[in-house]
Amino acid sequence: MELQIQDLVSSIRKEGIEAANAEAESILAEAKKKAEAIVAAAKAEAQQYKDSAEKDIAILKESAAVSAEQAKRDAVLAFKTEIQDEFKKILAADIGKELSGGLGKLIRAAVAGENVADYVAEVSEVSDVLKAELAEEIKKGLEIRPTKSVQQGFRLATKDGSGYFDCSDEGIMEMLMPYFRNLDFQ
Repeated sequence: MELQIQDLVSSIRKEGIEAANAEAESILAEAKKKAEAIVAAAKAEAQQYKDSAEKDIAILKESAAVSAEQAKRDAVLAFKTEIQDEFKKILAADIGKELSGGLGKLIRAAVAGENVADYVAEVSEVSDVLKAELAEEIKKGLEIRPTKSVQQGFRLATKDGSGYFDCSDEGIMEMLMPYFRNLDFQ
């Protein structure tokens, strides 16, 4: 009987250990499954963060590129405007310098081959020098009048008011500036 009890105890012990081992394996398997699920969820969340960050970076890069392109355009336009302003200053100074001397020659050239009696030369100031340079044309009927609208140069107008040819510094600059406005700096 003692042998039977020992067999019984051994059998209970064996069954208990086997049950405990099975329980332990079940708990361990469940823990592994939970750990794998946690790792998989963490990887998925990390991938979402990574995708979101990459999307944000792409948007920032595109925005930076657009901003850089806009800044480039603005700089080119500012440069173009600055250059045009400088051309205008240089042109105005050169035209003024050229028109200040030899005004009589310029008026004679403008009325050459024309009936001078049909014209009036409007200038900023009628000087004795100008009258002397244009003495022959004045004898033929050319009128010379001072006007406030002409600073330098002259404006040759018909006496009947049907038209005029503007050779003032402002008029010549207006004729020439379109050639400087269409400069392309790209």
